[in-house]
Amino acid sequence: MDVALRLEATLGEGPRWDAPGRRLLAVDIEGRRLHRFDPTTGQDRPLDLGERIGVALPVEGGGLLLALARRLAVLDEAANRIETFAAFPHGDDVRANDGACDPAGRLFVGTMALDERPGGGALYRYTAEAGLERVLDAVTLSNGLGWSPDGTRMYYVDSPTRRVDVFDYEPTTGEPGARRPFARIAAEDGVPDGLAVDDEGGIWVALYGGGAVRRFDADGRLDRVLEVPATNVTACCFGGPDGRSLFVTTARQGLAEAELAREPLAGSVFVADAGVAGPPATPFVHGGGTRSTAPSEADETSAR
Repeated sequence: MDVALRLEATLGEGPRWDAPGRRLLAVDIEGRRLHRFDPTTGQDRPLDLGERIGVALPVEGGGLLLALARRLAVLDEAANRIETFAAFPHGDDVRANDGACDPAGRLFVGTMALDERPGGGALYRYTAEAGLERVLDAVTLSNGLGWSPDGTRMYYVDSPTRRVDVFDYEPTTGEPGARRPFARIAAEDGVPDGLAVDDEGGIWVALYGGGAVRRFDADGRLDRVLEVPATNVTACCFGGPDGRSLFVTTARQGLAEAELAREPLAGSVFVADAGVAGPPATPFVHGGGTRSTAPSEADETSAR
């Protein structure tokens, strides 16, 4: 496994391949920073946001969706302007975490309490027609999301459960159906975090505290383990020109000084040939969504 982008991210997260931009999007949640990395040139364009960010996703037609701590917004990169279009119904003690778009471009995004109290988060779906809807309640640490290649399954991680769950999924309506355990992670192997689904239907799961990414086949059987030179592995995605590059984010958070000395690359983004291709991030279909009515958060702001 190679270093794609050397960082000292406190909580590196949310890697997403932006196919139109031919670049990797990744965030440092606690560093309050968005990274826009071109692997061809090696150039990274960091953007300080001044607030926590869970994930960034390409928007159909241009721009980037930002799942910020308490709001959803679109970044106009040309104008260096951020415009809020929805506000989460939570206070300052809860923030947005991981998110992704289903094959139709509907946004699903989860939340968590800053103190990680049980049941403090939720999973939401956003569409222009319905706005922000709560899909799951009593979530503790909403994390990885992904869909099977045919769109009939949705995979989901609530990290403290130490499981990857699967839902039957109706791609025409965006409604998750029956939920059941798909794969379980033993305590000694780490905590399931972000995930990615490859073109063959395999599910790759990042293991926080486990120093690895595991691939499960479509039946939930473990068939591959990819070691990562950092203990706190947070998320992964497929990208690159052929979709075979697996990008992996990591974190320095939670490591003692002695551990950081042994892991000088903790917080970096790594890359490996996965041996199988996977899709880029599905762009968010904004559709002229309804803006938030919160006056302090609905105004346009300049990116920092």
